[in-house]
Amino acid sequence: MFPIVVILAAGVVAGAINAIAGGGTLISFPALLWIGRDPVIANATNTVAIWPGSLAGAVGFRRELSTVRRWLLLLMLPSCAGGAVGGWLLLRTPSSTFERLVPFLILAATVLLALQEMITRRLGGVVRASGAPSEAPGTGAPHVVFVFIFQFFVGLYGGYFGAGMGILMLAALGLIGLTDMHQMNGLKNVLAVCINGIAAIYFALSHAVVWGDVLVMTIGTIIGGFLGARLARHFGRTFVRRAVVFIGLAMTVAMFLRS
Repeated sequence: MFPIVVILAAGVVAGAINAIAGGGTLISFPALLWIGRDPVIANATNTVAIWPGSLAGAVGFRRELSTVRRWLLLLMLPSCAGGAVGGWLLLRTPSSTFERLVPFLILAATVLLALQEMITRRLGGVVRASGAPSEAPGTGAPHVVFVFIFQFFVGLYGGYFGAGMGILMLAALGLIGLTDMHQMNGLKNVLAVCINGIAAIYFALSHAVVWGDVLVMTIGTIIGGFLGARLARHFGRTFVRRAVVFIGLAMTVAMFLRS
């Protein structure tokens, strides 16, 4: 029962964190390592377990998505391609090598989360200076190609590891001139569905997933997602983000000591 309790609790906390500020993978993935799962299998399992949360988030922003359908259709292709390549690379990385990479991956995701507000402010300043309206972002060919390539590498990272992927996607959407956070979050969630979905299918077909863990963690993330809205009113996004950054740094230290 102990592994089940750990996975369920991690799923609840990760679901709540993702609903409020993002970064729940920094909780759920180390929890799978803690109960003894192979690092590569743990990462693949975590990807499958968090996929329904992104889908639910995308449905919640369906009204805003209707106004940015052009960018949605354009960015889905590199997202799926990147997710597929990232998943393929993960399953071809020896577990011993991936275990050595884990502390650096968690640290990178933690730094991204810590700098999220600064990145958002900087992008907002760039967009305002360019005068690009949120309804009609830049459409120049070089601009589009750059964002297309950038999103491919975001997808690759997401398929390979994923923590902090949402922050990178918000950065890409800011670069194309979007300023409406509801539109950006809607796009981010749909693109995350593409990235995690294609990687999850590949992991499942490759028998790299512990389905018992997926079931328990998915239940936890759903519960946590519902609780997240209530917790947000009490603690706020800033407090939760700082708490996750602290946990991420602690996890980084623990993983370095473990390796």
